[in-house]
Amino acid sequence: MFKGVLIDWGGVLTTGLREAIDVWIAAERIDPGRYRDVMRELVMQAYEAGPDGENLIHALERGEISALDFERDLARRLLTLDGVPPVAEGLLTRMFAGFQPVQPMYDMLAAARAAGLKTCLLSNSWANDYPRDSWDGLFDEIVISGEVGMRKPEPRIFEYTLDLVGLSGTECVFIDDIEANITAAGALGITGLHHREPADTITRLEGLLGVPLR
Repeated sequence: MFKGVLIDWGGVLTTGLREAIDVWIAAERIDPGRYRDVMRELVMQAYEAGPDGENLIHALERGEISALDFERDLARRLLTLDGVPPVAEGLLTRMFAGFQPVQPMYDMLAAARAAGLKTCLLSNSWANDYPRDSWDGLFDEIVISGEVGMRKPEPRIFEYTLDLVGLSGTECVFIDDIEANITAAGALGITGLHHREPADTITRLEGLLGVPLR
């Protein structure tokens, strides 16, 4: 039944976002309460729509604004424990520096591709420096939101991805750690797996595909 696996990057093929952010907050002495308040508002608008339906995260993820423009805006909203804003330039790189690859998930993808399934990365980018050198032979296609001008959970990015891999929604499984993205994919007939822990995700995917992935 299934012929393709679409998969997110941050928090799925990497360790969790919260862990990476906690490392950055400690290293730069960011006021954690202020950070959470700022990001809660931005993320809620990004996935539940703000009053005007758009915000900075939408623009960043679609590549409509530069990383530096976003960093300057975000830095103005944040404070360190010393009462001053953090350094804006390079802020996003420093925030996500704690991401580490989750090898069992990479092994799972390699096994799925070896079993004849198409694999495609489908990631919302925050101007990330992706470890593309480690992806050789892992993906049939790569879709990065800022490179295609679309973002999850917009239906059009899923439609674009399906066209790219040459499969229908019902032929694909989509793995993501954000429920809103899973819901959007489901509306197009794509079977979603809401990722929380590698072992659980791999077990569920093995059940769907009917092939060993470890």
